[in-house]
Amino acid sequence: MDQGSCGLSSKPKILVVGDTRQSSGDPIERLDGACEVIVVPTILRALARLKREKLAGIYVTSEHLDEAFHVGKLLQHERVLEGLPDGVLLLDVDNTIIWSNGRLAEWTHRDSVLGENFYKVLGSPDILGPDFCPFQTALSTGSPSQTTLRVGDSRYYKIHAAPVFDGDCVPRNLLVTVRDVTQETLQQQKLAAIHQAGIELADLKPDELLQMSVAERVELLKANILHYTKDLLNFDVVEIRLLDPKTGRLEPLLAVGIEPEAATRDLYARPQGNGVTGFVAATGKSYLCEDTTQDPLYLEGAKGAKGSLTVPLILHDEVIGTFNVESPEPGAFTESDLQFLEIFSRDVAVALNTLELLVAEKASSTAASVEAIHSAVALPVDEILNDAVNVMERYIGHEPEVTERLQRILRNARDIKQVIQKVGQKMAPSQALPQPFEQEDRPLLRGRKVLVVDADESVRSAAHDLLERYGCIVETAHNGAEAIFMVRNVDSATHYDVIIADIRLPDMNGYDLMLKLKEIEDPVPLVLMTGFGYDPAHAIVKARQAGLQAVLYKPFRLDQLLSTVEQIVQATPVRNA
Repeated sequence: MDQGSCGLSSKPKILVVGDTRQSSGDPIERLDGACEVIVVPTILRALARLKREKLAGIYVTSEHLDEAFHVGKLLQHERVLEGLPDGVLLLDVDNTIIWSNGRLAEWTHRDSVLGENFYKVLGSPDILGPDFCPFQTALSTGSPSQTTLRVGDSRYYKIHAAPVFDGDCVPRNLLVTVRDVTQETLQQQKLAAIHQAGIELADLKPDELLQMSVAERVELLKANILHYTKDLLNFDVVEIRLLDPKTGRLEPLLAVGIEPEAATRDLYARPQGNGVTGFVAATGKSYLCEDTTQDPLYLEGAKGAKGSLTVPLILHDEVIGTFNVESPEPGAFTESDLQFLEIFSRDVAVALNTLELLVAEKASSTAASVEAIHSAVALPVDEILNDAVNVMERYIGHEPEVTERLQRILRNARDIKQVIQKVGQKMAPSQALPQPFEQEDRPLLRGRKVLVVDADESVRSAAHDLLERYGCIVETAHNGAEAIFMVRNVDSATHYDVIIADIRLPDMNGYDLMLKLKEIEDPVPLVLMTGFGYDPAHAIVKARQAGLQAVLYKPFRLDQLLSTVEQIVQATPVRNA
């Protein structure tokens, strides 16, 4: 422990290094009264006091002269150390900081770090290795050691610890350098993520692609791009447009966080009058907009956006579209972000080409006609069925004649759908697809009746499109109550082989729907749909315990949907018509 007064004294302070009591003519006795004497056991302790206090002089005992010579050199170069971009520190065996060049104090927003534990100053950081006990290793082995520290979620420091020897003794101090490697670490992480993203974007089986429509391919690509841009690249606002080489129009492909008017705005690959997107598409040059309010080219995309970054999608040295991200903060994007997005955009362009999205798939005129009929008729007929069963629920037991008329409406509506489907199959047989890409035959699905329950019209419409091409008979409902009415008002000849319902319906969750359907039939051939990680009411867990056989996680692929329906068909006992 240091000796001497630390109070408020007007006397000059003299620092004495070492034990003077064993020497003749103790200097403390000679100086006492005229000076304030501060005694420390080592030169390194003296160095720490020099850093904190103004002293009139230093007295060093003979046993510390060699050590003082080396430390004196350190003090001569202290100004150089203060100017270094890296932190330089002296630690004792307890990891206490006894000297620092001030860089660590600057990084941790402290006035001083002297006397503090090194790890506590950094908030108990995670040690990432390669050495997980660097200070102990350096002291015990007498050799330097290094490791990387992570502070919070966003700061990284590389440290190098070297032992300080006092003669042949065991080292009792460490010289530690600390380098802020946050930027290069984050860049390495992003580059690795981009590399993996590029691999996975195009990691699609050819037979899967051939079974997909243009809309399905777009949705698949959207899901993949959004996953990587949000979770890995930390871009929340995304807009991708594809260039029509004939018209020069930039067709919207993906828009998340963009104002609806901006997402549907007509833009062309021209350097003037078409915003940053048109300029990038026309010139093939990336564009970093530091402040949108001061940029003459910028047209509002995301509401309140202050920063914008746009890069061209390039395939075989030709611009095929644009990739734009925006931020509410000015100057939000750096040159590194520009580099990352340019790399990622090349992978996106390759994935677009792989998915055959650059040239719109043209179906034959008969196939297009059938698709139009399905789109125009399928959901309206479902609405008739929904309304009929709702009215029927009110009249059962009251007006037999009305009930009979409603049942006839139900039969006729279902007959209309089946006739349309059969006509469509004749008009657009599988041979309409180019050979050898004939549609896979899945006999288990043909003639199976499927009820899809979802409040989203696009989901109900997609169910018709995806399942009816394999021979399924699809009906839909908006909510749980309608689904119950639909199930209750079918006879044994028209029962549902599979019921697919969203886990979160407007009036109930998937588990509650399952319990109500169990009152009508048991087992219930139910499949629940949910996004990954979304199940706040634990509906899936409860439903599984109650006998649920399958779950579909959105976004799912076509083969997963078909396989799940086949699984339920095979697991459900055959009913007598």
